[in-house]
Amino acid sequence: MIRRSSILASLHNALARSRVVVLVGPRQSGKTTLARELLEEDSVNYFDLEDPASLARLDEPMTALRPLKGMVVIDEIQRRPDLFPVLRVLADRRNTPARFLILGSASGNLMRQTSESLAGRMERILIGGFSLAELGSEAEQQLWLRGGLPLSFLAESDVNSITWRKNFIQTLLERDFPQWGVRVAATALQRFWTMVAHYHGQIWNSAEPARALGVSESTTRRYLDLLTDAFMINQLQPYHANLKKRQVKSPKIYVRDSGLLHQLLGIDSMKSLFSHPKVGASWEGFVIEQLLKTEPHDELFYWATHQGAEIDLILRRGDALYGVECKRTDAPRMTPSIRIALDDLNLKHLYVIYPGIQQYSLASQVDVVPLQTISKGVSLVDDLNC
Repeated sequence: MIRRSSILASLHNALARSRVVVLVGPRQSGKTTLARELLEEDSVNYFDLEDPASLARLDEPMTALRPLKGMVVIDEIQRRPDLFPVLRVLADRRNTPARFLILGSASGNLMRQTSESLAGRMERILIGGFSLAELGSEAEQQLWLRGGLPLSFLAESDVNSITWRKNFIQTLLERDFPQWGVRVAATALQRFWTMVAHYHGQIWNSAEPARALGVSESTTRRYLDLLTDAFMINQLQPYHANLKKRQVKSPKIYVRDSGLLHQLLGIDSMKSLFSHPKVGASWEGFVIEQLLKTEPHDELFYWATHQGAEIDLILRRGDALYGVECKRTDAPRMTPSIRIALDDLNLKHLYVIYPGIQQYSLASQVDVVPLQTISKGVSLVDDLNC
């Protein structure tokens, strides 16, 4: 049992201040396990909408939910979108006798429904797979290879992990997407997702995948948005500064879970990972995903110019911008891109994350930081600049 203390603390805090808390994330990421730590599954206040008994209890939702007090958990709420207006009414009662924790595998409709029906009443918390901060630095290689989805990471062997990830991809495409109203052939989406894996860490160009699949560019953009809604893909948007330089305006694409990336690329061991041409891009995406789980931010971007300058990640916190570069090298050095970014973007600080063990400075505003620092679960900005 891996204790996810940070997410549990966030849930406790959110439930204390908000009438409705929405816990969203990819399927099989541990949402139900977390909810059961807060409320027993056999409690009358627990509804699992994949359970026919719970569905039967909610045939008359207002009658079933109105008398309940304390915390009420509704799991897999995307199966009953008609509950959102009911929750709005119940959340608006005086003295708020009940607080609602609703769980759902991400879909565009779920996000829109919660935003529209529960505006001003809810707080949303995003959960992903396990993080280095939860597992410790000794788990780094296994987490990178297998990804953070719990049943993949905790599998008894690499073979079992590979089998689970293969089934995960099939179930998402063949069962979950159709349940969310997606009317696209699973085989077409899987071919597209595999193409996206080869774009991992690169600037997106929809023309090439569109030609390969024989569809329009707008169709490939829709496919990309579907996978983004499911938290399978991260479309990192470009940062635009008021500069004379020509800046890149297309998103940068990452497969969020490194284990699923490796499954799509046919990588089945650390040996094959280290010899694969995407090893650097894989490590970059892994570092960025881990960093985003521990680093508070208001917005995030990447930055690139057509002259070749690029910064992997830009974090905005308030009015300040912080840069992050991911370098899978033994001893990172100052680069022209770092110098240009410091001058042009007015970065408050820039961090170079690398796989070594020593922390050192390259300049007054540039620190080289080991990846294992992230495993401590502290913010780079707060910890290194306090």
